[in-house]
Amino acid sequence: MNPVFLPEGPALFLEREHRLLFIADTHFGAETEFGRRGVHIPSNTDRRLDRIISCIEKTSPDMLIILGDFKHAIPMTSRQEYAELPRVIETLRDHVPLRLAPGNHDGGIERFLEKEEILPRDGILIDGVGVLHGHTYPAPDLLGHLCIVGHHHPVLHLYDEVGCSLRSHPAYVMGTLRNECLSALSPPYAPTRVLFVPAFFEYAGGLDVRTLPDSGLSPIARCLDTADAEVFLDDGTYINTLEALINDERP
Repeated sequence: MNPVFLPEGPALFLEREHRLLFIADTHFGAETEFGRRGVHIPSNTDRRLDRIISCIEKTSPDMLIILGDFKHAIPMTSRQEYAELPRVIETLRDHVPLRLAPGNHDGGIERFLEKEEILPRDGILIDGVGVLHGHTYPAPDLLGHLCIVGHHHPVLHLYDEVGCSLRSHPAYVMGTLRNECLSALSPPYAPTRVLFVPAFFEYAGGLDVRTLPDSGLSPIARCLDTADAEVFLDDGTYINTLEALINDERP
């Protein structure tokens, strides 16, 4: 199983028995929240949807899996979401079956999706791969498998020679979860692998991968073993181990 990284997403494609396309953290409706905070930008929903369709057309998946935070407003549903989500969902359904691993921003998503399109909040195995948003511990059945998660919005900060941050680049982090950290879940002997997927939302910002283990964003992040975790850009370019990147930041 070799993951294919799609920079036009960012999106992830896996082929085992089935062809699976993963995207994370689309945050449809976020422009309304920006407006409440004094940043007024037009809705970018159509362009975001076009990018998803482009990824679907490029990979011809059997299923589109959205790794949570499909919508943005919490705890309510915004007028923008009521107006735009039905059209977005119907357009996606016209191209491919879809499933959503509900995230912490997805309260009320049941109004828009069919029951069978919504996965358990602590995850489920699909084609031998654990699928969940990533803000909770994984279900015990997922341990010992590769788990694919969103939620964390990982990016890699790139610096110049004097240490000034030049820009942030969407990044994937793949590593192993420490068994002792998962002891309450009775972890198996087989290691549990995890792949953090960057946010699809173009204005999401992100968390520098170097700070991921200490971020407190999730139990999964806290359990990540930095020694063997590896960092890739959104086009699949290998960067380094996470431990090496963290050590480079230390005096």
